Amino acid sequence: MFEGQPQAELDEIMKANSEFRQLYYRHKELDKQVLDAELGVLPIDDSTLSQMKREKLAAKDRLTRMYESIQH
Repeated sequence: MFEGQPQAELDEIMKANSEFRQLYYRHKELDKQVLDAELGVLPIDDSTLSQMKREKLAAKDRLTRMYESIQH
């Protein structure tokens, strides 16, 4: 997420906006957990995995909207 954006720009946004920062790190945490679950490293049931994926997508959507509103 935000791969095309300079890290310094993201760092500046995270420093200035605590909600963005918290959501950004929550998304990264969910991304790692989903990947671990799909690899079989993190044993969780399908229902929990589906819920985590929905939460991750919602976080990404919110982050994207926040980022776009900050940039304009």
